[in-house]
Amino acid sequence: MKRLFQGIAALWLFAVPGFAQNSPVVVELFTSQGCSSCPPADEMLHALAERDDVIALALHVDYWDYIGWKDEFADPRNAERQRAYATVAGRRSIYTPEMIVNGLTDIIGAKPMEVSKAIALHKEYPAAVKVALKRVGDRVQIDAEVLRRGTGPMVVQLLRYKPKREARITRGENAGRTISYANVTQDWKVVREWDGREPLSMQAMAPGDAPAVVLIQAERMGPILAAARVR
Repeated sequence: MKRLFQGIAALWLFAVPGFAQNSPVVVELFTSQGCSSCPPADEMLHALAERDDVIALALHVDYWDYIGWKDEFADPRNAERQRAYATVAGRRSIYTPEMIVNGLTDIIGAKPMEVSKAIALHKEYPAAVKVALKRVGDRVQIDAEVLRRGTGPMVVQLLRYKPKREARITRGENAGRTISYANVTQDWKVVREWDGREPLSMQAMAPGDAPAVVLIQAERMGPILAAARVR
């Protein structure tokens, strides 16, 4: 809860009275096919992925691979992102499953009530940044503006995800199971640094038909200030 209250304080520093939250709440699930505690959280993410007011993202990590099953969806950069969150929060270790809500609230395990409470709290925060996306051929047009000066510096991130992927696991803690995963992330990258002094208008490559998500996040793994997606 300490992390949650710190997150609330941080967001209200960025907030603008009178502006409702204009973007979905982002829920990042750090998970692994090799983790026996993860399937309930993976199942929860399917339910969250159905909500229009939530952008639910599965970030598969590779640090469980040593116990007998290599996660075919894992990306080492996902574990790096999780470690960066842990450093900011003052934690010495990382674990799965873990959910991070809007870059601030961390929840250990599959806890529907805690996740619902965190999402509801973050939806109440006044918006600091607004962002809009539009597909332009193989690119995504990104337009954003700050609703309160002094929110920068920020990073603009673009990622893609597969809405549903399935894995038949033959070794390790989940041996013998076939598990369905929602919104498995890929191609996560920083496309721009932005100080917020002027409105942002840019395009980023996003070929193919996979959904694209843009996150605008305070530097040094701070709060996610705005998010949008195009399907």
